[in-house]
This record gives sequence, structure tokens and C-alpha cells, in this order.
Amino acid sequence: MSVSIYLDVCTLSRPFDEQSYFRIRLETEAFNMVLAKVRKGDYKMLVSPVHIKEIDAIPDDAERIELQILLRKLGKPIKVNMAKTRKRAEELVNTGFGVADAAHVAYAEESGSQFVSCDDALVKKCLNHNIKVWCSNPVAFCEKEGIR
Repeated sequence: MSVSIYLDVCTLSRPFDEQSYFRIRLETEAFNMVLAKVRKGDYKMLVSPVHIKEIDAIPDDAERIELQILLRKLGKPIKVNMAKTRKRAEELVNTGFGVADAAHVAYAEESGSQFVSCDDALVKKCLNHNIKVWCSNPVAFCEKEGIR
């Protein structure tokens, strides 16, 4: 069975960011390598209602439509206990997480998925709050998983 991964919208949108910065190019390449593994079936990319809501709000038409297609083609709808997930998200908000970030993390935890984000502040918050799943950026995920 493939490993479940939860990529937040910051990560999904990385290819649309200004690529003149080395770190952004590196994270974009790592994201594309992960996507190739998702396409092969090595990983299962989970999609939550938070993804849909955030992506629907992206003002750039090309980015929004491309991400909607990506999630439709490669994403697997997340199956979790919604009441438990909501309760966990509320706990995270109460410890200083933003609402959307808390929801993403709660979904990742409840589904037992590895959580990948390009948002340094969010990753740091996760590490400081002993999130129940592995959490870091796409480059660290590729290093950990031996993705080349």
C-alpha cells in the first residue's frame, strides 16, 4: 500500500511562485519529483475540503484551474472522522495556528499522512507543538524518502 501524503496549498502552489530564488526552484523541483511518485502510485496524495476552499479562492485563473485539475486527477478525497478533525483543528487554533493551517494539520494527523509544507513558520509551529505526523518541506521529504 502506498504512503499517504498531505501537501498544503503553499506546496501545491510552489511552481507558480517566482522561480528566480534558488530555494523556490529547489522546492518546486522536489514537489515535481513527489508528484511523479504520486502518478506512479508510490504515494497517495490526500485532498481535504480545506484544499478545495483555498484553491477556489486563488485569484489567478491559470493557477486556480491547474491546481483544481491536479487535485481532481491525482488527489484522493480524505476520509476522517470530521468531528474529531474539527476538535483537533480547534485545539491547534487555540495554541496559535491560523485557521486554515490548523485545519490542514488536523486533516493530516487524523489521516495519518506525512505533512509537507513550504511555509517555514508552519513547519516550525508543527515541530514545536509535537504534531502527531512527520512534517517538513518538499526537499526534506525527498531526502527522507530517497526520492531522486
